[in-house]
Amino acid sequence: MEDRRPHLEATPRNPPTNHRGPIDGEVPPRARNQANNPAATNHAGRHPRASNHAAPFRQREERFRAMGRNPHQGRRNHEGHTSDEARDQRQSQNDTRRRNDDQEGRNHRPPWSSDSFQQWHTPLQKPAEQPQHTKRLGYKFLESLLQKEPSEVAITLATSLGLKELLSHSYMKPSFLQLICQVLRKACSSRIDRQSILHVLGILNNSKFLRVCLPAYVVGMITEPVPDIRNQYPEHISNIISLLQDLVSVFPASSVQETSMLISLLPTSLNALRASGVDIEEETEKNLEKVQAIIKHLQEKRREGTLRVDTYTLVQAEVEGEVESYRAMPIYPTYNEVHLDERPFLRPNIISGKYESTAVYLDTHFRLLREDFVRPLREGILKLLQSFEDQCLRKRKFDDIRIYFDARIITPMCSASGIVYKVQFDTKPLKFVRWQNSKRLLYGSLVCMSKDNFETFLFATVSNREHEDLCQGIVQLCFNEQSQQLLADVQPSDSFLMVETTAYFEAYRHVLEGLQEVQEEDVPFQRNIVECDSYVREPRYLLMGGKYDFTPLIENPSAIRKSLRGAEVLRRSKINVLDFSQWPVKEALNLDDSQMKALQFALTRELAIIQGPPGTGKTYVGLKIVQALLTNKSVWQISAQKFPILVVCYTNHALDQFLEGIYGCQKTSIVRVGGRSNSEILKQFTLRELRNKREFRRTLPMHLRRAYMNIVTEMKESEQKLQVGAQTLECTMHGVLREQHLEKYIAPQHWESLMNGPVQDADWLCVQPSKHSMIVEWLGLGVGSFTQSASPAGPENTAQAEGEEEEEGEEEGSLIEIEEEADLIQADRVIEEEEVVRPRRRKKEENGADQELAKMLLAMRLDQDVPGTTAGPEQAAEEWETQRSQKKKMKRRVKVELRKLNTITEAEASAIQDVWQLDLSSRWQLYRLWLQMYQSDTRRKILSYERQYRTWAERMAELRLQEDLHILKDAQVVGMTTTGAAKYRQILQQVEPRIVIVEEAAEVLEAHTIATLSKACQHLILIGDHQQLRPSANVYDLAKNFNLEVSLFERLVKVNVPFVRLNYQHRMRPEIARLLTPHIYQDLENHPSVLKYEQIKGVSSNLFFVEHNFPEQEIQEGKSHQNQHEAHFVVELCQYLLCQEYLPSQITILTTYTGQLFCLRKLMPVKTFAGIKVHVVDKYQGEENDVILLSLVRSNQEGKVGFLQIPNRICVALSRAKKGMYCIGNMQMLAKVPLWSRIIHTLRENHQIGPSLRLCCQNHPETHTLVSKASDFQKVPEGGCSLPCEFRLACGHVCTRACHPYDSSHKEFQCMKPCQKVICQDGHRCPNVCFQECQPCQVKVPKIILKCGHKQMVPCSVSESDFCCQEPCSKVLRCGHRCSHLCGENCVRLCPEKVTVKLNCGHSQLVKCGQVEDLKYGLPVKCTTKCDTTLDCGHACPGSCHSCFEGRFHERCQQACKRLLVCSHKCQEPCMGECPPCQRTCQNRCVHSQCKKKCGELCSPCVEPCTWRCQHYQCTKLCSEPCNRPPCYVPCTKLLACGHPCIGLCGEPCPRKCRVCHLDEVTQIFFGFEDEPDARFVQLEDCSHIFEVQALDRYMNEQKDDEVAIKLKVCPICQVPIRKNLRYGTSIKQRLEEIETVKEKIQGSAGEIAASQERLKALLKSKTLFHQLRPEEFLILQEKLTQKNLSVKDLCLVENSISFYDHLANLEGSLEKVHQLERQKVRTRLEQVHEWLARRRLGFSSQELSDLQSEIQRLTYLVNLLMRCKITEVKGSIAEEVSSIRNILEKTCKFTQEDEQLVQKKMDALKTTLPCSGLGISEEERVQIVTALGVPRGHWFKCPNGHIYVITECGGAMQRSTCPECQEVIGGENHTLERSNHLAPEMDGAQHPAWSDTANNLMNFEIHRMM
Repeated sequence: MEDRRPHLEATPRNPPTNHRGPIDGEVPPRARNQANNPAATNHAGRHPRASNHAAPFRQREERFRAMGRNPHQGRRNHEGHTSDEARDQRQSQNDTRRRNDDQEGRNHRPPWSSDSFQQWHTPLQKPAEQPQHTKRLGYKFLESLLQKEPSEVAITLATSLGLKELLSHSYMKPSFLQLICQVLRKACSSRIDRQSILHVLGILNNSKFLRVCLPAYVVGMITEPVPDIRNQYPEHISNIISLLQDLVSVFPASSVQETSMLISLLPTSLNALRASGVDIEEETEKNLEKVQAIIKHLQEKRREGTLRVDTYTLVQAEVEGEVESYRAMPIYPTYNEVHLDERPFLRPNIISGKYESTAVYLDTHFRLLREDFVRPLREGILKLLQSFEDQCLRKRKFDDIRIYFDARIITPMCSASGIVYKVQFDTKPLKFVRWQNSKRLLYGSLVCMSKDNFETFLFATVSNREHEDLCQGIVQLCFNEQSQQLLADVQPSDSFLMVETTAYFEAYRHVLEGLQEVQEEDVPFQRNIVECDSYVREPRYLLMGGKYDFTPLIENPSAIRKSLRGAEVLRRSKINVLDFSQWPVKEALNLDDSQMKALQFALTRELAIIQGPPGTGKTYVGLKIVQALLTNKSVWQISAQKFPILVVCYTNHALDQFLEGIYGCQKTSIVRVGGRSNSEILKQFTLRELRNKREFRRTLPMHLRRAYMNIVTEMKESEQKLQVGAQTLECTMHGVLREQHLEKYIAPQHWESLMNGPVQDADWLCVQPSKHSMIVEWLGLGVGSFTQSASPAGPENTAQAEGEEEEEGEEEGSLIEIEEEADLIQADRVIEEEEVVRPRRRKKEENGADQELAKMLLAMRLDQDVPGTTAGPEQAAEEWETQRSQKKKMKRRVKVELRKLNTITEAEASAIQDVWQLDLSSRWQLYRLWLQMYQSDTRRKILSYERQYRTWAERMAELRLQEDLHILKDAQVVGMTTTGAAKYRQILQQVEPRIVIVEEAAEVLEAHTIATLSKACQHLILIGDHQQLRPSANVYDLAKNFNLEVSLFERLVKVNVPFVRLNYQHRMRPEIARLLTPHIYQDLENHPSVLKYEQIKGVSSNLFFVEHNFPEQEIQEGKSHQNQHEAHFVVELCQYLLCQEYLPSQITILTTYTGQLFCLRKLMPVKTFAGIKVHVVDKYQGEENDVILLSLVRSNQEGKVGFLQIPNRICVALSRAKKGMYCIGNMQMLAKVPLWSRIIHTLRENHQIGPSLRLCCQNHPETHTLVSKASDFQKVPEGGCSLPCEFRLACGHVCTRACHPYDSSHKEFQCMKPCQKVICQDGHRCPNVCFQECQPCQVKVPKIILKCGHKQMVPCSVSESDFCCQEPCSKVLRCGHRCSHLCGENCVRLCPEKVTVKLNCGHSQLVKCGQVEDLKYGLPVKCTTKCDTTLDCGHACPGSCHSCFEGRFHERCQQACKRLLVCSHKCQEPCMGECPPCQRTCQNRCVHSQCKKKCGELCSPCVEPCTWRCQHYQCTKLCSEPCNRPPCYVPCTKLLACGHPCIGLCGEPCPRKCRVCHLDEVTQIFFGFEDEPDARFVQLEDCSHIFEVQALDRYMNEQKDDEVAIKLKVCPICQVPIRKNLRYGTSIKQRLEEIETVKEKIQGSAGEIAASQERLKALLKSKTLFHQLRPEEFLILQEKLTQKNLSVKDLCLVENSISFYDHLANLEGSLEKVHQLERQKVRTRLEQVHEWLARRRLGFSSQELSDLQSEIQRLTYLVNLLMRCKITEVKGSIAEEVSSIRNILEKTCKFTQEDEQLVQKKMDALKTTLPCSGLGISEEERVQIVTALGVPRGHWFKCPNGHIYVITECGGAMQRSTCPECQEVIGGENHTLERSNHLAPEMDGAQHPAWSDTANNLMNFEIHRMM
């Protein structure tokens, strides 16, 4: 049986901790049970977009939290237990361990006990009432998995929580056990799900299934009596052996014991079965022997003690003397390779014959490719080790490697690809590096780091490169698997030497792994590739007979029909492709002879090689091949499964070109895999775009979607935990840690010494720890300390460097854009999916979090601005008194000290008693010791989170590959770069493309090509030209002596495998083509189209080489060269050609070196050269342009020509031009190269080379100019010659320029001479410049205006009738005022004169005279009279009469409130009823930290240990809890700075006053005991006042009976609140607790707020009339209620608004009962109320509530009155009474209480005569009647004359009667009312009769009745 387990090869393994459950044996949290979980159901059917996959889960979590549930919670399982019990138990154990750690640290909590660290260390807790549900894996489910693909089985098992539970049983039925083994084996056979398989095997490794069930099952085979069952055992034994082999390969250390036992049992069972007649296959026995050998080997290693962890690499022993198998060789260099200068075993690439075998072939290319990247590193490190004693090591250059000194691994970061690390190195030796263009530290480059002279080393690849970060020495690295294990012992302070190789390691790694994985028999085309057989067969798919349709390839059917054969071809749609006689003629396909042969050869041979010299149409033929294959895909896709065509190109640009060509004939089913695409057409076909399409998400299999959701949740959880620890580590490198966070790591005697300060120091001022960090003072960074310290490190040129950068940046913007070489290389390296390797957090979030953490951790920060900002507000209160320059020096010194490595040893530290006696250098060494212990502890804590995140990220990467596999399998054409093909090699093995086309095949290393092919490949087409660029090898020796630079394309050509060469070039004019033929190509013919090119304008020759001997310059960084002479010449020539009217797109400048590229760029401003392309020759293969300017650069006395001697590069350089080529170089030096010598000879024969280029003037053909240097072009300044132009312009002037060939008709020329045209009859001339258009004459002349007779100065061109007279108007308006306009203007419509009028509000006001008329018609005029009404708050109203709605709605008071809030601050908000929560920064603080919230928010209690202690007492409570120790009254024994005894108490901060020096101040009587000789004093820290202790004790502890306000005690002298004092901590804490209670009451609890929100939502929903009449306001309130974090005040505002809007809506609805003429007036009043109510406000003040209620009451009375007036006719005295009421209700001033009483009295008097219902009875009487009869609504009716009656029972009329009042017929029959009768809604408000169609479908409802 074939063994297909590539993942069992000798590769590094993850440690066993990675495989206990998903990470540590825990069941990962999931959100499950979609049927019962609406939030989960919403996401079950759609997959979140890949570019933002965390967003849906974030939204889901927010919804769950809003419901009071954990988003990761499911249901209980069938046993009622939670699947998180194990996790909770471990958490409990961890908590216990943490408590023990704390006790060891002398009860001092470490820094991660703060809130943010608690969140970091404490897992997300699952509420007990919502346990997770574990889906049991049943028999049928497992059976169904056997029908699925191995990949789906592996992913399903890995994401299932039931697998662990299933394998935990001690007993199971044999049939079930057999099924489990089958399923597990199938899962392990997946080839692209390694992480999922590791996870599944990890569960198996720790299961009872392995330890108990399998051994019992194997033993039971011996006694099995049933023959049929015995016959099945061999198959199951084979499954078990396979599983054990997988298990022991992955977990060699942890599984060896269990597997040993099982393996020892299997032979007995096999023998018993064999004895009973059961046939055992030979392969089973061989596999068993293989596993037994592995177990034996592992047991030996275990006895030796070398098998400790699962990272042990299992390598089969080699036969002595035999070469190590390439399959067992590690990809990364080993210790022996780096340290022993031994030549590795290498075979050359055979280019003249066949290989011995496929194994030798693969071995050869593996070793050569590996050596190509290992050798530079090996030799570079050896040279480095030999140079360690060199004093100038930092300045020395090495050929093979780049060195970075003092590199430090700072912190881990989460990226989409896993864990990357931020590494910082010293940039001083690299100050000349131009990082933006430098090839240093490009993506994918390999670095090797060592801190012990490469005795041990770490390998990593560059994962992210930002040149801004590189300028700071920061790069992000991704470490390989072995190195990740060593990172556990690395600290941020460890200094590494970092070495970089120049090779793109990632491409090497993918290809090398592919070569190791491929089996010999799977290599396609071995007969030709390995054995070099020259016979090439037709593709296998044509053996069944292939009929091709060439009709779509025919470009001109009408022309082809004329030929006999062409007509026959068109008639027969399908032909035999192998019979060339049936093919269309070449003209039909628009091909030349050689192209036709190439097409036939490519379609009919399984291995087709097409050589295309420059310009022969390689890509064109390639596209014809693809079009033919796609048109006839039924021939090669004979099964239902799709097999796409794989197109592989060397560069992104070539891939874009080729796929764009394919897009012309195939608009769909294209997939592009490669670097960033510049093609707009192809962007829709990139993997990322296709993966993000909604249709693809819908069709993605459910097991992938489920796995995706689970993994994203886990990644997010791990990332959150990791972030805080990583930020903490980084913080330690950016400042000095506060001593509280180091306390755990400081010895007790050192801590006490540090905190007590220096014992005998005359200059010491008692520094209060709360005001200033003690450790800052100790390290010489505090007040006055710095100037006494040693001088710091030398100055830094930071400002100067910044200035230089800014200068360069300004220059950059004005130059043409040239793609940086680093960017070009990186674009080809980065596969699109890898672009997301950037850190996952956004920069803004990251900076915010870091800043907060830094404030908490650091006592002194390096990132603060200088001077000013300090680490916290407590330092702002007492700012350092150092100068700006001193602060800069201080920060420089801290940076230097933090980067030092030396520390005091622990033994030396233990001997120190007084830390203040140490010199400054020793203090820093001791600090670094503490810091390293702190960093080690932090690093250890985040290691597990790193491993978790890395594992989940690897599983996510595998899921991505599965998604990509689904996309690629559905495609017709897959395009990849060689890098992409190497990375996706495993997917390509699954996709199995049958046809592979390699473009630029001659540029691709043979190993890359082989790694791209799968065993399913039946047709390989190689297109390229081995005489142009060859593959690029890293090591010259390997390229030349081992033939590594020979591609598969070239090798097959050399061994005479058939190929077709394209013979007709369609690009170059014949003169240029002669440079290639016969010097490079023997017989390259010109296509007729190239004979028709026009001559290059302005130059005497279409081809010319300019000779010179000006020397080159070497670029300091990066082995490149530049030649200033050539650069200037080429730029001037380019500008000259632009003057010949060539478009910028027609000209390309080529150069052979990158250094010259940027030299050219500096000379090419964008204004002149926009659109000109400038490229390096190597990056321009496959491109062409009309005119090529070539700079060869090399010119030196040594005669070094570099790679200009390589024929392939010469070929590319000389074959890019179509119409003209001009080259400049040192031809005398180049002539020493044979090929150049022949080319130069040809040039001389044709007079196309010389020291000067001859320019020809197009206007004066007889004038020639010779140019040999840039300054010579000044002779032809405008591109013509030095003669003047002399062209007569249309204006009559002569052109002022020198002779110019462009713009010969002078249509674009602008004459700058003065215009001479006469523009009017008076002879005035145009004042403009000549090219400007003449305008009408503006010279002013006197004219008489006909309309008025005035004389005016009028512009000459303006007639008198059109001129507006500028004299004042003399007319008088109707109002009597004089018109204010000019004479020529129309008189004013509204007189602007101000007059005094009396407004409706009663005030007099100055208004424009024209507005007086408006007042008569009722139009409003805004009264500006100041209101000045005294508001409820006592202040005068700030509004005007108009803004206060004439006194009805007053403006809000703007006076500052100034009331004292509960926090002791004065309210700063404008005056209103209730003061809002204080918005100032909270000033509550303790010795550990300060609250950073707003003052009105709830403070988070400090959970650090209380620091109140002295030698007599110590508090053991937390900082925020009341202290459990008494105050100490023992006098303080310290001496002050003056030498006198301290007047304070033991354990308290020493007061600053001295009883001797400050006698008057100290003994000043305040409480009465200050002058006693033994009086002791306490200094308040908040204001620095001192008080006698006993008196202050009584003051602080007394509780006054009349004290009702909750507030802090204040200083008796200055009234500053006392917030911080350890002695009175208990009293302060009690007051603060009361204040917090008040805050909580103001803010409201979350539960209360949520309940109120729901209540108000329901209330709002019930207001249907409001919704109907005012939908906009309704929606605003509705949206407000859906917002989060609403306060009680917000809800009060909403509730009041709902109430008011509802009242107004009812009033508006009642207007239907008001007379038509009255409605508009009331509506206007209602709109005014709505306008006022819609204003934005935080809440209603008492004044606003009063005004609003009063106005609504007024309108209610008014509407009620108008309703009554409509119902009953108003006459006589009633009309007068109604008029008096309306006068009160409709006046503009406020509706007072007196007004309301008067109106109510008058309305009561009108109740009988003016009833509201129109019934002739009062409202009370109506209510009494309706209540007494007790009938439902809809039972009251009226006769034709309006008399009311009632119908009882059902309410339907069943009999007729007569009205007792008027004898009219009433009632009806059969539930039908008499037509003359009607419903009486005025009685009960019914809208329809109780018995009616409406009643049967709609419940009656009652309209709100006014009053």
